[in-house]
Amino acid sequence: MFDGIDHPDNKEINYYYPTADLVTGPDIIFFWVARMIMAGYEYVGKMPFKHVYFTGIVRDKLGRKMSKSLGNSPDPLDLIERFGADGVRMGILLSAPAGNDILYDDSLCEQGRNFCNKIWNCFRMVKGLEVADIPQPETSRYAIKWFDAKLGETEAEIADLFSKYRLSEALMEIYKLYCDEFSGWYLEMIKPGYQQPIDKATYEATLAFFDRLLRVLHPFMPFITEELWQNLYERKAGESIMTASFVETRESKVDTAILAEVEDLKAIIAGVRNARASKNIPQKERLTLISPEPLNALVDKLANVEIKVTGDGLQVTEERNITGDNKGYDTNPAYSPDGKHIAWLSMERDGYESDENRLMVMNLETGEKHFVSHYLDTNVDEFAWYNDSVLLGTAVIQGTIHLWAMGLEGW
Repeated sequence: MFDGIDHPDNKEINYYYPTADLVTGPDIIFFWVARMIMAGYEYVGKMPFKHVYFTGIVRDKLGRKMSKSLGNSPDPLDLIERFGADGVRMGILLSAPAGNDILYDDSLCEQGRNFCNKIWNCFRMVKGLEVADIPQPETSRYAIKWFDAKLGETEAEIADLFSKYRLSEALMEIYKLYCDEFSGWYLEMIKPGYQQPIDKATYEATLAFFDRLLRVLHPFMPFITEELWQNLYERKAGESIMTASFVETRESKVDTAILAEVEDLKAIIAGVRNARASKNIPQKERLTLISPEPLNALVDKLANVEIKVTGDGLQVTEERNITGDNKGYDTNPAYSPDGKHIAWLSMERDGYESDENRLMVMNLETGEKHFVSHYLDTNVDEFAWYNDSVLLGTAVIQGTIHLWAMGLEGW
């Protein structure tokens, strides 16, 4: 192949030339890349490659290019010994978006090692579950449906990023999917009670999800994914994750409705947890969550609350024809993330002073105000916007702290 000038039609050069991609650094564009293109057209009559992918240049903390003469380049074998090959690969790749230069620090590799540990510990936890032939809980069935949609959505996004050569962003999507969604939410949703077995259907679905996660992660972290993939199921001799199929894009089949539903459930659960933290209420203490409509049982499981549904528990009384100048707040107002609504606690109610805090919300586009009466007409203690359309807060009812969640739909 490398003797194409003297033997221009040899078998190897006809097989390998032209290629699709050239991976190189931006510092040799004119020294090497341009000359390769010109030589290709001159001696073969074809362009040598279709795409050029420029990697970032690894620099030290001072921004200097690493070199042996400066002595500022770490020994890769030493890094592999300390952080593992996958940890080094993942740390460097995650910090190198779109060919930008990398200011190297050992903490990058440490982050990669910690991610390896997280994957390994999750694998041990899943494989260590006791499996029994028992009915599948509805919460687990719902969690499987949600994560299948979430994984399908992420796989489609990863395939799109790969087609655009945005490798660091693809790795970040996998990282967030694994740490935030799979480990942080899905495993908590399906985890059985203390010293209780997991049902067989949920266990098998979880192993299948783990298999798909390992496949999308394999190009970035080949060693740990191969090891875990081999031990996930019994494999035949010669089987390897390297030859397993990669990502199947199923964007048209993604259930976007359940994705939106779970985001709302996360908002409620996070609000309960934040309220516990602010009031120093232990997780084991069961609270009452008042809601105007039934909530998924996952809220009960993950937030340890008793959901009390009141058909008109969170009522909205609307005053029209109020333009308002946003004056007269009894507390500092809080704007919704999209800036379309403002909420504050006020002693005013229906034109007269009240001896209890009332949560008031105003639509800044229409000027309409809304007084929100809480269950049993009680004192609203604290509140916060979680997203553009959900308010979370606490209220004191007969000396007991209650948590509430409310959406803005229908306003």
